[in-house]
Amino acid sequence: MTRYEPAIDLDAIEAIDVHVHVEVDGHGHASLPDDLTAAAAKYFSTDGPNPDLDSIAAYYRERRMAAVVITVDAETQLGHVPISSAEIAEGAARNNDVLIPFGSVDPRKESAIDDARRLIEDSGVRGFKFHPTVQGFDPSDEAHFPLYDALQQAGVVALFHTGQTGIGAGMPGGRGFLLGLSNPMLLDPVAARFPELQIIMAHPSVPWQDEALSVATHKHNTWIDLSGWSPKYFPEQLVRAANSYLKSRVLFGSDFPLLTPDRWLRDVEQTALKPEVMPGILKANAGRLLGLTASPTPEGSRPTQ
Repeated sequence: MTRYEPAIDLDAIEAIDVHVHVEVDGHGHASLPDDLTAAAAKYFSTDGPNPDLDSIAAYYRERRMAAVVITVDAETQLGHVPISSAEIAEGAARNNDVLIPFGSVDPRKESAIDDARRLIEDSGVRGFKFHPTVQGFDPSDEAHFPLYDALQQAGVVALFHTGQTGIGAGMPGGRGFLLGLSNPMLLDPVAARFPELQIIMAHPSVPWQDEALSVATHKHNTWIDLSGWSPKYFPEQLVRAANSYLKSRVLFGSDFPLLTPDRWLRDVEQTALKPEVMPGILKANAGRLLGLTASPTPEGSRPTQ
């Protein structure tokens, strides 16, 4: 298996989408059980194709964008075998000019720490995606702190779903999922205990936007991605923060394939986000967070000291 190493030239791309879902693997296996997939399609009013990883790479390459590709391991909660994070990383290695792989581990499995270390060391993943509501865990529970410690020591990013979710929406009892587990305030003790762990709070955190802004203002190892909602519907206080005191820690994300980067970029024109903050939001902030550099120097032509 090829270990992922990035080959992304920041000067050659226009944006980094930090929230792109791989919904189906190369064997046709879906990331969610059929009932949840059908309910999500109804909720999001979409029944379009779910491209495989190589197709995602082609889509973003065509747009001169890079993409962080993710899935969620919620096997304990869902009883559904997840898409392989190792295979995602291997596919990203084939497309390392545009893709950046994040892994996922189930925090409720005893093997979570070993699984995470294996994905970091053997597969080269650059971060991990967590969805507390779908995975069914409280991120502030100290039982999960050894996992966060392992991620902090490895220097990888932890991306957490925050706010309301369309997964399970409309199903009886929301399929038993608990929205409160995705309150961003539950990430405050994580950011406090692990100050070197870089934490992305994914999505406008409806209905807890003020909590997310509070955490991000106080804990400078936290970031906010703007995925999952058309920019037209961004809360006013989020736009104000992105324009000013949080402009260096706000990230472009779409939630592809449920929301496309094309629509996001079209709709952001209708917002009050300032033109001068957009280069940071679209690319520079994520490049800094992910340790990417512009114009890689060709081997053998490094500048002298």
